[in-house]
Amino acid sequence: MAKAFRGASRLLRHEWTLAAVAGLAFAVLLTWPTLKQPWTTIPGDIGDPPLQAWQVAWAGHALATDPLNLWHSNTFFPNLYTFAYTDVVLGYAPAGLLGHGVAAAIFRYNILYVLAHALAFVGAYALVRQLGGIRTAAAVAGVAWAFAPWRLAHSGHLNILSIGGVALCLAMLARGHGWSLRDGHRPALHRPGWVVAGWLVAAWQVTLGLAIGLPLAYFLAGTVLVVLVAVGWARWRTGAWVLSRRVVLANLLGGAVFSGVCIWLGTAFLRVVELHPEARRDLSWTEMFSPPLRGYFVAPADSWLWGEHFAAARAQLSWPPEMALLPGVTLIVLAVAGLSYSTFRVRHRVLLGLGVLVSGALGLGSNLVGQGDPGYLTLSRLLPGWDALRTPGRLMVWTSLLLAILAAGAISEFGRNRPKLGWPKSVSAVALLLPLLLVTVEGVNRTPHPTVPTAPPALRAATEPILVLPSNGVAESDIMLWSTDGFPRVANGSVTFLPASQQQIRAVTTTFPDPGSIAFLRQVGIRSVVVLPDRLAGTPWDGLPTRPVDGLGITREEIAGAWVYRLG
Repeated sequence: MAKAFRGASRLLRHEWTLAAVAGLAFAVLLTWPTLKQPWTTIPGDIGDPPLQAWQVAWAGHALATDPLNLWHSNTFFPNLYTFAYTDVVLGYAPAGLLGHGVAAAIFRYNILYVLAHALAFVGAYALVRQLGGIRTAAAVAGVAWAFAPWRLAHSGHLNILSIGGVALCLAMLARGHGWSLRDGHRPALHRPGWVVAGWLVAAWQVTLGLAIGLPLAYFLAGTVLVVLVAVGWARWRTGAWVLSRRVVLANLLGGAVFSGVCIWLGTAFLRVVELHPEARRDLSWTEMFSPPLRGYFVAPADSWLWGEHFAAARAQLSWPPEMALLPGVTLIVLAVAGLSYSTFRVRHRVLLGLGVLVSGALGLGSNLVGQGDPGYLTLSRLLPGWDALRTPGRLMVWTSLLLAILAAGAISEFGRNRPKLGWPKSVSAVALLLPLLLVTVEGVNRTPHPTVPTAPPALRAATEPILVLPSNGVAESDIMLWSTDGFPRVANGSVTFLPASQQQIRAVTTTFPDPGSIAFLRQVGIRSVVVLPDRLAGTPWDGLPTRPVDGLGITREEIAGAWVYRLG
């Protein structure tokens, strides 16, 4: 018993246990009040979050009931591959197995929202520690990256907030290859198991959305090419292989799994474009969302510390949610210091600095000199799938990560030299912890947490397949979320493009109920139409409940303020 107690005590006091607990604590604190009313409210807005809550729920439902038809969801009836109509957080499918119904979907989303921030902290912490930073520096990097001011503009985008796997896979791959910024490559520290784990985490990260996953895939592909050249050069110079056979095999195995996942996902999205040419995005989207250079020094409105201060600057941005990209004032200052004062080698600092400049330049999109060519638009023309990444500013994921590593180098050097400074221990300790306090304050949010609309009882009473009217705007995301109660097939759905079939349904049903619209809906396969009178004002369906149904061969019933039309 005593031995077991000591083992448990060591586990609880282990660095990685403490890092995980710290990540959870920071996440709960800096996303508050997300967990205050997690069954009824949702962070950000009631646009994308309900849609992504439905995504998690559908993925879990499909995993449990019919995995082979995962891509053919219950929305956008009667179309196929509807789950791939937009970026998906498929990697959270196991969470979708827990609980049923709308309240469970909302609660599940809020938990994942908090955990995504916690994992981002842990990932950055692990990466900095592997690269040679001290614990305090790793904590600063974790908070600065996971809770950077620019990320507050994406409170409604779980796929953009789910970045922890990026840093974590890099940390695992670096550990498996025995490499760090401080000590370089140490073959004696090769760990093939960590290599495989790194590739698996990278594969999981890709399943959380191609908006973050695709740049990671190209970064890893580029890194593999650089490593191959370096290994070949070392072989030519010394006649020896610098990577063991086990490490090579681990990379082949992990890389094969990663590539397979990328191909599987890519095939589904390509199928959508094939079926719906209107889903293809031209480069005008990229040009519209390209931020100006000053955007890197503007904070979003949801920043508690900087939001009001940058209100005038935000007003000059054409699309602030994608253009207010401040990574944090403290982070910028520390990263600049890390270029000249650091525990990392000079050549590595130079490479990190170049990485910041290159990723920052690419993040300007078409606003780079030459209108992004060469630059982001060049990548859109050359790299498969890159043209779908219409928001260049999201490369701040990489820019801010590189800034965090540079900052960690400076803090680590200061921490290791503290005994030589001759300062009182209390003073040097405060100086070491001050950056952590500052980045924490910069991460405080004032994100709105609206209450999610309650599902109408009429939806449960209707016979599927169902069409809900009005069919437009934010209501579509609500309907997708409501459909998590049993997952009835619905013709509704919300994505960034308008499928031709949905457009036709909307156009035809503006005169519903009339013989033409009823015949069309029956032909499509719709058996019930649910009308929400409180949402009809100002829409093409305004006044629908007052239209007569006599002689049309359908029935109508009012249920809790909504109308159910049964087409037979």
